[in-house]
Parts: sequence; structure tokens; C-alpha cells
Amino acid sequence: MGEFIINFDLKYESDEEEREERANMEVTPNIATRAVKLTLQELDSIEKSRHEGNTVKQTSWAVKCFTSWLQERNYLYTNWVSSILETLNSSSLLLGSCPHSSGNSSGKAKHTSVVFLKTHKTGSSTVQNILFRFAERHNLTVAMPVSKCHHMFCYPFPFRAQFVHKNTVPPDVLTNHARLDVAEMRRLMPKDTRFFTILREPVAMFESAFSYFRSECKSFQRVPNGSIEEFLRQPQLYYRSKELDSMYARNIATFDLGGDKDRPLGDMHYFWRFTRHLEDVFSLVMIMEHFDESLVLLRRLLNWDPEDLVYLKQNMRADESRKRLQGTLPAKIRTWNWLDAALYDYFNASLWRQLEQLGPACLEHELRLLHEAEDRVMLTCFGTAKPQMKAAGQIRNKELKPWQPKGKLSIVGYELPSKNQTLQRAKKGIKDFCIKMIMPELQYSELLFRTQPLPKRKGRHRV
Repeated sequence: MGEFIINFDLKYESDEEEREERANMEVTPNIATRAVKLTLQELDSIEKSRHEGNTVKQTSWAVKCFTSWLQERNYLYTNWVSSILETLNSSSLLLGSCPHSSGNSSGKAKHTSVVFLKTHKTGSSTVQNILFRFAERHNLTVAMPVSKCHHMFCYPFPFRAQFVHKNTVPPDVLTNHARLDVAEMRRLMPKDTRFFTILREPVAMFESAFSYFRSECKSFQRVPNGSIEEFLRQPQLYYRSKELDSMYARNIATFDLGGDKDRPLGDMHYFWRFTRHLEDVFSLVMIMEHFDESLVLLRRLLNWDPEDLVYLKQNMRADESRKRLQGTLPAKIRTWNWLDAALYDYFNASLWRQLEQLGPACLEHELRLLHEAEDRVMLTCFGTAKPQMKAAGQIRNKELKPWQPKGKLSIVGYELPSKNQTLQRAKKGIKDFCIKMIMPELQYSELLFRTQPLPKRKGRHRV
């Protein structure tokens, strides 16, 4: 069969090269008009010739080409086309591949240069623990703060390369709390570093921040009886934007991400400009409420194995330390933290668009791989698929006791069972893995600083 020409319109978001091409063609920004000359052989290889990160879009494009050609030639074999589309949705073509094995998602080497912007009260300590363990297993260098910064990179000041201890420069992984400064982080990290972060539903996040930082944040300390209801009744009475700890009391995620937490309500020009900036920086924005689904996308972004992403929740409050907010309180929180709310809504929708592109069958398969890996690890470490959380006072090993903030707040943790015969028979490396998975952030950071090898500086960027 010879060559044929197809004209069609295709709406999609594209990369920078595509945007420049459309600009030269003077077409509508989000609509690309294509006149394509194709052979069936070219159709088979079309996705391989396109940008690697655009596989879903290019595959869809190829199918549209083929469908348009059939219609052009009046070969309206509906069942045939439907069969092709069904095969594409269930096969390994979407988003590179959907593996039916325990290996990584593309067969490529694992990506090992990452920055995780650790936001507050978003489940970020759980992600950090995943990264710490990955770094140890692969002999990577984790950036650690200088002593004056404690366990954070001199937060709340914007990140600076000099906040990183010289013994951990140049790093492969940066994951301790920091306020985002992209230029400084890129100056420190390898050129191929991938950035990602995590957000949380703003009502739950603010309630957690209020209880966690009530003894540290002056805006919260001023509130009579430590009442969140009273704070939300008239927040401007208690809030002081210039105080160094004020970020805990308003738009804390926006602040962590380098934004202006005190932008006037409804300044959408700023919001869209800030959102575009974040999209340029982060390859992935995880969502705490969809943690496992976010891990699926992270695994595919970094080409990691399911076992690399096994986790237990870290830095969790006991149930009695949580407050259920009712009535008008959730709406008041979203209004007071309007930027955090807008960011969450936007990136939550973005996450699900990516998952829809992945396809339900592939997502289900990826989640099953992750959960099967978790079950194997939990049974080995704890003898059960669901380890029981313990209050800090019940944990005998001080290396596993979570830090407790002032007040009545209780942070729970884990301890390995003493009578788990499977773990007792396991090799030392497996026991070490189990301990690291439940080790709290502060103890793990200190351990890494003491034990990780000095980084090799030859051929790498220095501060």
C-alpha cells in the first residue's frame, strides 16, 4: 500500500518544541492541525520517533491517524478499530509500558538524582523514609544540613547551597525540609535531577498544622485556650505575617514551595503565574489522599522497582490527637488558606489526568505490584500485613521512638515484634531494612549523616 495524506485536528498539551512549532504555524495554542503523509510501516514506528515523555499523546495521535485514514478510504471497520483501541488501552503501549513483572517500568536504569521538596503536614516524612532507604541501598549521597540548621535546611529561609554540609556535597538526593529555591537547588544537584513534591487536602492539613505547631507558632499561641474555632472566627486578630513562624498559620504549602503566602484572596493572576512556575519545576506533584496512586506515577517517573516504594506511614498522630471539623470550619480554612486550596485542587485534578492517561487496567496492575511487594515485606518484618502502631511510651528501642511535640499531641510509631521467627531467621540486611522502614526522621537523618560514605567529587559539581 502506498503513501497517504491525512488532515486532522488534535487537541493536546505538548512540549516546548511543539509549542514553538505551533507558534511558527500561527495556529490556536492548544490545537495542532496536522497534514501527515504516512505508510503503515511509519505508523508502527511513529511513537518511537516522538518525544519520550509524550508517549500517551503520540500513541493516541497514531491511532487517530489510522482511524482518519480508514474513514478517508471508507474502510469503516468499526469492530476492527475498536479492537485496536481496546488492545492499546490494555497493552504495554501507554506511557512507555505497563509491565507484567516485578521489574521497573521501562527496563531503563533507575533514576538516582532527585529532589523531594518536603512540605509540612502532607505525609512527606513517609516519602522521605522511602528515599532514605533507596539512597542507602544504592550507595547514594543524601544532602544533610549543616549543624546550625538542625535537621532542616535552615527553614524557613529560602534554600541556599551553603546550608548543605560539606561532607554530603555533591549529593544525589535532597529531601529534608527546605523552602524551595530552584536556582540554588539546581546549582547543587546533578543536571538530570528530577523534582517532585506532595500536597494534602487543605482542611486536614491546616487542622494538623494547628495541633502540631500550636506551641511553636506565635499566631496560634495568642488564641485563647488553643481553640482552632476561635482562630478561624477572626484569624487576622491573631496572625502576624512578618513573624518568622507565621507560615505555619497560613498557606504553609504555598510558602514551602517558595510562594507568597499573604497574597490577597482571589489574586488569580498570581496563582496562575505561580502554578505555571511549579509545573516547570516539578515532574510530579503527589497527593497525600491518593498516596499509592501517586507512587505509581513516581515509580514510572524514576524507573524504580515496586520494592523500592514499600512504606509504613511516618510521623502519624494518634487518633485521639485529631479533631473532626464540622459546620463552617472547613470553608473558613479554605478561605483563609485560599492559595493552598487552589493549588491542591489544581494538582489533584492534574494527578488524575495523568492516571487516566495511564488507563485503568495499567493502574490496577501497578497498584497490585506495589501492594504485593508491601505484603511480602510486612510479613517478613512483622509477621502480619498490617503492623500495629504504638504510642511512643510503648516503644522500648529509643532509636525507634518518634519525637513528641509539646502539649497533648501524641505521635505514634512502630516496633519490630520480638517473636517473629521469620525475621529472626532472616539475614542481617533484611533486619536492617525492616528497622530503617520504621525509623523516625530525626534518628534516620542522624544515622545517615554518620554512616553514609563521603561523595565522590570527581566530575561532579561543587558548591
